[in-house]
Amino acid sequence: MTRNEFFFEVEPGESIRIDRYLSDQFEDISRSQIQRLIEAGNVSLNGMIIEKTSTIVTPGDSLKILLIEDKPERIIPEGIPLDILYEDENVIVINKESGMVVHPGAGNYSGTVVNALLAHYAPIREVGDPERPGVVHRLDKETSGVLIFAKTNKAYKWLVQQFKSRDLQKKYLALVDGHPPTPTGRIEAPITRDIYNRMRMAVGLRGQGKPASSEYFELQRFEHHSYLEVHLLTGRTHQIRVHLSYIGVPVTGDTLYGHRKPSIDIDRFFLHASSLTIKLPGDRTPMTFTAPLPEDLKTLLNSL
Repeated sequence: MTRNEFFFEVEPGESIRIDRYLSDQFEDISRSQIQRLIEAGNVSLNGMIIEKTSTIVTPGDSLKILLIEDKPERIIPEGIPLDILYEDENVIVINKESGMVVHPGAGNYSGTVVNALLAHYAPIREVGDPERPGVVHRLDKETSGVLIFAKTNKAYKWLVQQFKSRDLQKKYLALVDGHPPTPTGRIEAPITRDIYNRMRMAVGLRGQGKPASSEYFELQRFEHHSYLEVHLLTGRTHQIRVHLSYIGVPVTGDTLYGHRKPSIDIDRFFLHASSLTIKLPGDRTPMTFTAPLPEDLKTLLNSL
């Protein structure tokens, strides 16, 4: 059992519920888990333990959260339904739902895609990294869409090499607050860890960070929002969210990189991995896998 303490200082911006604020800071911990930690007295606000999940934090507040982890020796298979788009002897391609973490991590050792994959195909346990078997790329917890996993170590090496060489194409759909400076554009801005908040990423200044490139295309413009298709030319952590925020159009509902209070009524941020074009092991011709826009995002888009 391990005990880890994390400290945060609320940055300038809108006031927000403490459970929402903390769930935004931890990529792999769900809001319900944060709520249980608060109710157990594991969260302090300005030096005082709180137990109400509805407590409001404001700019300048100091937070401390204690995570007590009892990490299992092995990842446990769980019979969680998966939306499988394609499967053969080498790969599994799924349409990940929003709110589902890709693989077990700090404070989150069950309910992940990998837990579900182990129940679906047990031999995947021996593929790649033992702590994230079969995983060759990831999506943020709230991002839905296309994810590919390797079923053999040979396939794992094949796919990882393509992601490293960027010999593939990833397309995303995003609703953003406001309108981009031009209908189409390319964002070239390095990404690094935020020095003020280690749970966030940021655009690096003065040569800091890893090179990152994104392209966007405006599909539809609304009064206060724009609907974009975004192409990832590199694969940095939170890249689309950081880049779009950097040019002044944060992803709608993204309270970590955008507005603390969502501009419309939405329970997640509006980002969906719509397609992945990649060569499968042994093939010369790429295949494209697509995932339709989820019904909740489709309904929201139609309401605009």
